[in-house]
Amino acid sequence: MASIFVMTGDQTGDYYPLGRRTNVIGRDEALLIQILDDRVSRKHMRIGFDASTGRHYVADMHSRHGVFVNSNKIADETVLNDGDYITIGGTSLLFTEKDFDDHESALSHFKKVGERERPTQVSQEEQKQ
Repeated sequence: MASIFVMTGDQTGDYYPLGRRTNVIGRDEALLIQILDDRVSRKHMRIGFDASTGRHYVADMHSRHGVFVNSNKIADETVLNDGDYITIGGTSLLFTEKDFDDHESALSHFKKVGERERPTQVSQEEQKQ
């Protein structure tokens, strides 16, 4: 089943399996998926699963700063695709449809994704050539 990874902020590297239940995500300490970010509302968004389509979707829960999927602010429920980035407040989350057996396999996937995102640094000498 699908998961989300925290890609930025103090919780970078955390991952949460989503299952088929509805997951409310926000700053509230009572939530299963708590994001510690001052710009995230207590109940910022929800990710649900539509059994009829077999797809996950995200919806804004009237948050102050909104929910962005791949840098586009959403207004309605939005279907998620593997590799989508969800931004809430100053925190980026990566949605993946992959299923992980344990924390180690999830961490390995996260590291691979993070490596793809990191720019290659070129020295000034190489740039001159």
